[in-house]
Amino acid sequence: MHPILAEWRILGSYLAAWVLLGGLLAGLMVAAAPFGWVESALFALPLAVLYGFVGLGSFWVCRAAPLVLSRLLRALGTQLVAAVISAIIWLVASRGWALLLDRYGPFPGIAAKQVEAAPLLLGLGVALYLLAAALHYLLGAFEASQEAERRALELEIASREAELRTLRAQIHPHFLFNSLNSINALIAAKPDEARRLCVLLADFLRRSLTLGSREQVPLGEELDLAQKLLSIEKVRFGDRLEHEIEADETVRGCSVPPLVLQPLVENAVTHGIAQMLDGGRIRIEATRRGEQLLLVVENPRDPDSPDPRGAGIGLQNVRRRLAALYGDEAEMQARAQKESYRVELRLPCSR
Repeated sequence: MHPILAEWRILGSYLAAWVLLGGLLAGLMVAAAPFGWVESALFALPLAVLYGFVGLGSFWVCRAAPLVLSRLLRALGTQLVAAVISAIIWLVASRGWALLLDRYGPFPGIAAKQVEAAPLLLGLGVALYLLAAALHYLLGAFEASQEAERRALELEIASREAELRTLRAQIHPHFLFNSLNSINALIAAKPDEARRLCVLLADFLRRSLTLGSREQVPLGEELDLAQKLLSIEKVRFGDRLEHEIEADETVRGCSVPPLVLQPLVENAVTHGIAQMLDGGRIRIEATRRGEQLLLVVENPRDPDSPDPRGAGIGLQNVRRRLAALYGDEAEMQARAQKESYRVELRLPCSR
């Protein structure tokens, strides 16, 4: 909504300022044209208030032509064209108002005086519109500053919550219990395999804690951590678990939030592979779509089983982190299809 129209107090102050400008206009008309003070005030004050409402339209022009360095000339040109058009409309309105006063008012001959003052009105119309546009640019900058502060505060809060939830997810009790049970089962039968699993688990936990302490990590490191997680789970599920990771070298350098894939991979194992008698394949895909990075985690699912992940802490954690970090520039979609479950992440590909 228009920031000035949002509150009556702000609108009243805005119109009061235009009344003062109307008084200034009346003084200029007395000095530059054969107007008396009373007739110039009667003529100028309503026109100033009318033009104040016309100037409100510059809000949407400012939104369509923001003041960014790369498009500065385009924005200035757009505002100048809008100013000329608005001034012409104002001049036509002033002509109609002068004719009404000339015919029905106490000041005959004011229409002829309006013709003499037309160049002054046109020039002032352009200047006043540009003044209104400058005001709306300032209001936009103020709103953007407030939004940035609000988002920074939300990001700080969400980051703290995400850190706690990420630590909870990365040291997930079920994951640790299952891994330790697998190690215990292998100690007697396959001691070498048990030792390898201990090394994998220790390396995975160390890498998780290292990545979790950073604000952004290259996608390649995040994919390597997902690979280690799947290697640990494969010891438990054996041939029931297969996986593939598809990622071009062009996307491995993109920066992503740390541990953003881990909850998705854990969900794919817990709610996908573990529920399938014959297991299946987990697929992780990373591609670039223009300036955006698309991450996909897909796993098989039993079509007869209900989806337990709609309110899972892992998915909520990922969605809230993306919203806090990127706002509307990122999104997460989770879809339960007939025989598969697919999670898509879209976020800016920055380096």
